[in-house]
Amino acid sequence: MITDMKKYVDIGVNLTGSSFKKDIEQVIERALEAGVKQLIVTGTDSLHSEQALLLTEQYESVCYATVGLHPHHAGDYSSALDSELRDMLKHKNAVAVGECGLDFNRNFATRKEQIRTFEAQLEIAIDLQKPLFLHQRDAHEDFVSMIKSCRSNLDKIVAHCFTGTIEEVNDYVLLDMYVGVTGWICDERRGASLQQAVGHIPLDRIMLETDAPYLLPRDLKEKPVQKGRNEPYFLPHIARAVAKHMLLEEDQLITAAYENSRRFFTELNTGTV
Repeated sequence: MITDMKKYVDIGVNLTGSSFKKDIEQVIERALEAGVKQLIVTGTDSLHSEQALLLTEQYESVCYATVGLHPHHAGDYSSALDSELRDMLKHKNAVAVGECGLDFNRNFATRKEQIRTFEAQLEIAIDLQKPLFLHQRDAHEDFVSMIKSCRSNLDKIVAHCFTGTIEEVNDYVLLDMYVGVTGWICDERRGASLQQAVGHIPLDRIMLETDAPYLLPRDLKEKPVQKGRNEPYFLPHIARAVAKHMLLEEDQLITAAYENSRRFFTELNTGTV
């Protein structure tokens, strides 16, 4: 049982996924018991953005939502969908545009479709002056180039679920971006690059996330409630790993990440927790 009652914000959790349908109330209760005070529910397409917003109404002041079109769904973009996303982003609990960006690894949508859809969501973020919640995989140069071209007109930006290199972190820092780190850092096989890179993230730009139900920390000793499923309850475990690899005291890292998250998602400051 986790007894650490420090305060956390999980900036990326996929609570609209099917693996949470049966026990979402208990998942949120466990998160709160672990000190995870607020959850940013990720919107990846129109349906899941709408579902995320419904959760924010059900769990007022605990859940907030991003609204956007993940690069995997970039082929769905249309002017009608653009209007729909803009309308949803006017909801009082919609805190960022996204999850959006580029993914040239799996290419569920063509590169042309991804670039067009990312450009459209950059425009939405500029027009509404909303923060950006971004995804990038195997597309760093194009990703940075597109952000750089309009950075002066954009509000705050976070590179969500960062798993990259020191060089990529340095590029993001130059663009005044925040960086979200997950349990990927707990993987001694795949996480080596991230373990080195986190030390280059400025303390006032680090944020924490689980990306649940994905990326269950590999070094977790405690068995998850549902086999293989990550959940916000494990965010303190991730925080300890991040602090270790950033060569920081845990309290220092946890306090900074919490304050950064509240500063980034300003709507969180109107909550009661």
